[in-house]
Amino acid sequence: MLLSAVLIEDSQTIRDSLIPALRDLAEIEVIAVAETASHAVAALSRSSDSWQLAVVDLFLREGSGLDVLRSMQHRSSHQRMVVLTNYPTPEMRERSVRLGADAIFDKSTELELFFEWCNQLHMVHLASNVAPRKKQRPTITQAALLPRVTDAPASHPAGASWRR
Repeated sequence: MLLSAVLIEDSQTIRDSLIPALRDLAEIEVIAVAETASHAVAALSRSSDSWQLAVVDLFLREGSGLDVLRSMQHRSSHQRMVVLTNYPTPEMRERSVRLGADAIFDKSTELELFFEWCNQLHMVHLASNVAPRKKQRPTITQAALLPRVTDAPASHPAGASWRR
């Protein structure tokens, strides 16, 4: 099952490479694209329950990814917002997390970490949507296969911030 995402990115070149990469490397389908903060908020609100992930660039054609994060602070608990930017300064990382970003990654140096994070999100989503036939505890083998979001470090070793 594919996760649904909204991509908020003003660069056509980046969108053209990121959309197929998300599908191929992380089983994520982009259901909407926005180039401006106002279009992003409208797209996220319009599809309020159909997306599980929003990938947000900080610098947009109009407005800022910070505006998008601020507008979506009260999203559903199953929805994640990740910042993918060329400007991951310590100040931007801190501001993004304070405004509700679940993680922030550098486009130029942390793409592999970004896709790993997306894959972990996909696994958690799959695990939460599996309805057990009977109420029973998972076997040791099953439990070992399920990623535990609560075990995610408060700060990723490469500098990507994680929110519990």
